[in-house]
Parts: sequence; structure tokens; C-alpha cells
Amino acid sequence: MFELVTRPGCHLCDEMEALLLRVLPQHGLSLGYRDVDADADLLGRFGEVVPVLLRDGKPVAKVRVTETQLVRLIRRRR
Repeated sequence: MFELVTRPGCHLCDEMEALLLRVLPQHGLSLGYRDVDADADLLGRFGEVVPVLLRDGKPVAKVRVTETQLVRLIRRRR
């Protein structure tokens, strides 16, 4: 499962979200969301560093990811 750790008003978060919403469905995957400011654990782990892409709860990309990198992440463990 992929989750995007984000915060409102973050333009980098919006950019990563757009890519994820375009690419994940092509591979039969969906996206969940976690608000970094609403979760003390996430805030402690990532602070101001958002967006963070989690796969099965583990960070696999921070701030930016290209489509090529994302596809590699998807194929890594299917």
C-alpha cells in the first residue's frame, strides 16, 4: 500500500500527488493519505520534510520522485 505523507498548502505535495494519481492506477494500485501535522509520530520522523511516499509504512521517496523512479518502486515488489 502506498501512502502520501503531506500537509495542506504544500506545492511539492500537490506535485507528487498528481504523479501518484496518474501512475498508481495504471498498476492497479491506490493511494492513501496521512497528514504529517495530525500525527505526532510522523511529525517527529519527518518534520518539515514533505511530501514523503510510504510503501507499507516505510519511506521510499521524499520531496520529489520521477515517473521512472516511481515505476521502479512499484515493480520492485509485486
